[in-house]
Amino acid sequence: MKDKGKKIEIAVNEHPAMTLPKGITVRKALEESGIEYPHPVVAAYLDNKIVELDRKISYSGKLSAVHLGSMDGMRLYQRSLIFVLVRAVKEIYPDLQVYVNHPLSKGVYCELFTNSYKNINSFKITKTDVAIIKKKMREIIDADEPFIRKEVPLEKGIRLFYKHGQKDKAQLLKYRCNGNGETVSIYYCGGEWNHFYGFLVPSTGYLKVFDLAYYPPGFILRSPTLESLPHLPPFVPQPKMFKVFQEYESWAKILGLETVSLLNDIITKGGIEEFIKVAEALQEKKIAYIADTITRHKNQPRIILIGGPSSSGKTTFSKRLCIQLRVNGFRPVVIAADDFFVNRELTPRGDDGEYDFEAFEAIDYHYLNRVIRGLLAGETMQMPRFDFPSGMRKKGATLRLEKNQIIILEGIHSLNHRLLSEIPDGLKYRIYVSALTTLNVDNHNRVFTSDSRLLRRIVRDSQFRNYPARETIGRWPSVRRGEEKNIFPYQENADVMFNSALVYEVGVLKKYAVPRLKEINKNEPLYSEACRLLKFLSYFLDVADENVPEDSILREFIGGSSFKY
Repeated sequence: MKDKGKKIEIAVNEHPAMTLPKGITVRKALEESGIEYPHPVVAAYLDNKIVELDRKISYSGKLSAVHLGSMDGMRLYQRSLIFVLVRAVKEIYPDLQVYVNHPLSKGVYCELFTNSYKNINSFKITKTDVAIIKKKMREIIDADEPFIRKEVPLEKGIRLFYKHGQKDKAQLLKYRCNGNGETVSIYYCGGEWNHFYGFLVPSTGYLKVFDLAYYPPGFILRSPTLESLPHLPPFVPQPKMFKVFQEYESWAKILGLETVSLLNDIITKGGIEEFIKVAEALQEKKIAYIADTITRHKNQPRIILIGGPSSSGKTTFSKRLCIQLRVNGFRPVVIAADDFFVNRELTPRGDDGEYDFEAFEAIDYHYLNRVIRGLLAGETMQMPRFDFPSGMRKKGATLRLEKNQIIILEGIHSLNHRLLSEIPDGLKYRIYVSALTTLNVDNHNRVFTSDSRLLRRIVRDSQFRNYPARETIGRWPSVRRGEEKNIFPYQENADVMFNSALVYEVGVLKKYAVPRLKEINKNEPLYSEACRLLKFLSYFLDVADENVPEDSILREFIGGSSFKY
């Protein structure tokens, strides 16, 4: 497309290009196209890079809408709602701040704390407090006040955050300052200002659907999901998940490590090698605890079922658990649920017509139950081996359990009671494994657990499967849909949960992920997502991978593991 003097050509959603006046706003250009969208439009992609609706277009290009029914649209909604929450709390309780902790029950768990940076002292909130905050948020939203973004010199932004007591943001941004004229985006709304590593919706009026649920010692900020739009999803308590997050956050507070800037401080001061040892020792201690719990369990379980979402490190966890069980006198036998796939022609298909290998019916669970029953009865069983190139299940080795042998079964459906419905529950012990990131970018910008797993998968796919990042990112929405359907609804069925996240891991993954993400150019639809991940990674300092132990879960993704996969 070529500019024509004071005219430009804009193609919206692959429709024929329109000739429009140079300097037209993104909002007006989308309106000129006449295209209707199922949900409110909150931003747009201009040549595959996300921009605000008030952005003026000065050159010809391709334009497409970002509406609330998209992942980027949901991210804008959630960030904007957090801004409103922070502002509401500041207006009601000037001496308190909001700390956005972690995902919980389809929302975000938050706490209030006093102004103490090095030692966050939680404020005990009440139901009345939550109701007051919610009312104030509703007033701000009903006023439909605009979010105004300004670019300021980075050094000025740092001074501004220090001056107004937001040391977490100032400390974070100082690691991006290298004297090359960098700027930082600051959003203003009603006298409050903040920094997020992403865009916000145009105004508060877009945020009409939300709730605050009292969840002591804090509360849950609830917003629509892609599946529930335009309504809130049903509230489902997650006590086991909450307990795991609280356990790891308590550990982080003891070490004084709640945000990325504090991790960067450790790296800068040369303490990362020692910190890695502590982080890895914590995981090993937890794995040993799980093995001891299984050993002492009153029912003496014979089958350990391990489940969790993609790139959680389930395989390495299984291997390390086997070692700890051997220490306790057991001889584990690992069975892969994937070997019980139905033959390819019997695999169910998804709505897109493609094979859905993550569907429950893709597993021949009747056959699996028959094999497990036989093994537990002392019989010698013919084990299957699934041949992925041919899509056929073939005969594998025979297996007979001997004294002190225990079965470990790993698979995405392991926490679904239907998988081994014919086996008494007393013989089973279920473990949920996931990378439940507890590190925040700053007090208001959390590290998404799904982003940590996506980075792991990008690195692993590049290192061991020769997949480019664009292919991994392109498949990720389908992977996430499968997790929402087949894994997350069953996670509270676990007897114990294991957090495979390592607080230092993004610094290690960074050097592997950045070159792969930079291979995605601006002409590709996934360019915007690559830019988002690159900006996220820019907040972290590099961590040398030679400090990572050979048996670390992280080695499953970067290579150099002492285990064979």
